[in-house]
Amino acid sequence: MLIKAKLNNEQKYIKISEPNLAEFLNSAFMKFSMPPVTDGVKVFDETGTEVDAEVFEEVAQQPNAGVFTIRFDTDSEGTLSAACQQDSNASQPDPASLELSVCSSEGTVILELESCNSDDTIILDKNSPSRKRQRENDNAKHVVESTLAKKPGGDRIIKEYNRTKGLTDSSRRQMVNILAADMTETYGTAPPRHIREMYAQGIVEMFPYLMDPYSKKGYEHFYDGESGTGYLAWRLKTIQRRSSSAESRGPSHLLAGGGPTAKREALFNPEVILSEEQCKEAMSLMKYCSDEATIKEKMKVTFERRRNMVLDKEKSSFVLDEFPRFKDVEGLIAQDFHLQFGHDVAARLLERWPTTFKQKVIQQSKTLPSSADLEVLIQCAEATSEEVDMDDILVSGWDSDLSSIILLLHLIPPSAQGRKRPGRVSASQAEKHLVVFKKVCIVAYSIH
Repeated sequence: MLIKAKLNNEQKYIKISEPNLAEFLNSAFMKFSMPPVTDGVKVFDETGTEVDAEVFEEVAQQPNAGVFTIRFDTDSEGTLSAACQQDSNASQPDPASLELSVCSSEGTVILELESCNSDDTIILDKNSPSRKRQRENDNAKHVVESTLAKKPGGDRIIKEYNRTKGLTDSSRRQMVNILAADMTETYGTAPPRHIREMYAQGIVEMFPYLMDPYSKKGYEHFYDGESGTGYLAWRLKTIQRRSSSAESRGPSHLLAGGGPTAKREALFNPEVILSEEQCKEAMSLMKYCSDEATIKEKMKVTFERRRNMVLDKEKSSFVLDEFPRFKDVEGLIAQDFHLQFGHDVAARLLERWPTTFKQKVIQQSKTLPSSADLEVLIQCAEATSEEVDMDDILVSGWDSDLSSIILLLHLIPPSAQGRKRPGRVSASQAEKHLVVFKKVCIVAYSIH
C-alpha cells in the first residue's frame, strides 16, 4: 500500500506491505535516505492530530488519510545525531558520510545534514525487514524481466512500455499469457500462491505505471491472493480448464499422428440430419448456385458427409470433386474448421502466433537452402516495428507478421499441379494465391 509522507518540507510516497507504524517509519527513513530513529518520533495527520501505533492501521486505510508528517520531540534533540568529531583541518567532507542533527524552530524540528567521518556512518542491517522486502522485490522483477526477454513478443512489450509508459489491452493480455505459460512450465498448472504473488509483484516492480495506487499492495489487479482473482488467476484457470478437458476425453482421443484423417469428435451438432437423397440434392444445388450465403448454408448441413469422406481413404481424394465450391468461394475452409473444432480452437492460431508459432517458423526457415526471396522474408519477419521504417516496408513488400506467414510456403511448398499441368509452383508464385489484395477505396491526388 502507498502512503504519502512529509519530512522536512519534502514529500514522498512510501510503500509498505502492512499498515503498522514501525514499518512505516522504517520505510520512510529509508525513502528519505536517513538512518532509522525510534526515540522521540511522532507522526501527525493533516489536521495536526498525532497518530500513534494503536490507531495507525485504521487511520492509514481511510480514503481521506492525506499526508502524514513525521516530527521529532525537542526533548530528543541531539539523540538523533551521532557524536561526530570533525577535524578542524579536515578537507572537503565526503558526501557519502552524512548524519543528521536537530534544531528547533517554534516547536517544529527541522532536520539538517551534517558531514561526519565514514567510521560513524550508520548502515542498515541487511537482515532488516526493509532490506528483505527490497530483495524480494528485486528477485520478482528479475523473474518477470528474464521471462519477457527470452519469450517471443516480450521485447516488444518492454519497448512499448518504455515508449508510452503503459500497455495497450492486447499487449497486457499477451504479457499475462507469456508469464502464465512460463509459470505453468516451471510449477505446473496449479502453482503455489506465493509464486503467483511473486509474478504479480514482479510486474509492478518492472512496470511501475501499471501499479494500482488504490489497492493494498499495488498488484492485486494482476493477482489477489485473498480472493484468488486477477489477470494471472483468470489465465491460469483457463489453462487448467483446457488441460482437464483434454484429460477427460480419455485415451480414445489421444491421437498418435494427428492430421485430417485422425478420428475426432466434431463440436458441431446439426439440428436436422439429412438423408442420402437430401445430401445429393444439396450438393447438386451448390455446384451451380451463385449466392454465397446459400452455398455456405448447404456446406454447413453437408459437413457430416464431407467429414466421413475425409476419414475414408478411398473417398478422401474425391472431396474437391464432390464439393468444388471450395475453390472459388472464400471462407468455406474456415467454416469447416470452426464446425470441427469450435471458435476457441479456431482463434488459437492467431492468438498464439506472435508468442509461440512465429519464432518457430523463423527458426525452421533458417535451415532451408538459401535464396534471395527467402532471405528477404526472414529479415522482414525478424524485424520489429521500431526497427523498420516505412521505406523498408515498401521495398520488401511485407511486414513482420505477414512475412512469417508467407515463410510457411517455403517450409510447406506447393504440390505438383497434376498431369495436365506438370511441374510445381514456386513459393514466390504461390504468394499471389495466399495473399489477395482488394481495393477498398481509391484516393486520387492532384499532380502539379
